[in-house]
Amino acid sequence: MWNSLPGGLYVLPQFSSDPAVFPFYYAILGKSPSQEFTAVIQAVTPLQSQLQPVVKLIIAIAKSKFCAQIIVLWNCDKPLPLKSKWPSTSVPITVIEGERKTMSGRFFPHNVILTDAVLSLDEDSVLSTNEVDFAFIVWHSFPDRIVGYPARSHYWDSGKARWGYTSKWTNEYSMVLTGAAFYHRYYHYLYTHYLPASLHNMVDQMANCEDILMNFLVSAVTKLPPIKVTQKKQYKETMMQQGSKTSRWADPDHFAQRQTCMNTFSGWFGFMPLLHSQMRLDPVLFKDQVSILRKKYRDIERL
Repeated sequence: MWNSLPGGLYVLPQFSSDPAVFPFYYAILGKSPSQEFTAVIQAVTPLQSQLQPVVKLIIAIAKSKFCAQIIVLWNCDKPLPLKSKWPSTSVPITVIEGERKTMSGRFFPHNVILTDAVLSLDEDSVLSTNEVDFAFIVWHSFPDRIVGYPARSHYWDSGKARWGYTSKWTNEYSMVLTGAAFYHRYYHYLYTHYLPASLHNMVDQMANCEDILMNFLVSAVTKLPPIKVTQKKQYKETMMQQGSKTSRWADPDHFAQRQTCMNTFSGWFGFMPLLHSQMRLDPVLFKDQVSILRKKYRDIERL
């Protein structure tokens, strides 16, 4: 374990003494991750209508043949909705409320998460069942990485002598945000128990940057970039559709905070762990001029 990346520092024995449960040893040991995933949805707005994005999201996720269960982290100040308010699905829905109502709390290693794969979601993410299935198949080949849709990047600002954060649509990326991404459940444990309280507190006080911090952590462990799947620019509903006036994405300080986070995180790690990538994985025949009936993930290119 010490002589194989990532080395002993990122292998916490409190999680397990069996190397076979850590995602970065799967290939060495000839092991494959489990064939199912657990969706973890961060809910921060009241559930008032069956037309809300979170309801549509739950229905789409539950239709995936790989979905074992859905966990809703109820981080809303309003009371928990009645069970009848949640959509009826073929997979169990577990709602966790009242504990760890923080941004870092979305990455807490809850005992109810039994699958290797976690699908992390914001409540207003927009994903189809096809998109979920394809991303999971990709993650299954790269179980030590973050695999998902919304990509962002970092850069060195020589004028200010500091790291910068950008959401511009380019051919490169270095982060895949956890508003719609797969990763191994061990990273929940590592995020909670390896990272210092100072970084957790910073994320919680800002109510921002938890997704950046998770990307820093996974890239530091793997020494590899995340993986983006398909060409998808939009992964959130608009504010009008959300019906929310408190969306953090509309906060003018949001972007400035994320710039600050980049430099604080790199300072704690002692280096910049994020790596750029130009690779994007698409389904076979994606956007090709052939009959839609020949394509496995037919809905993806319609979106």
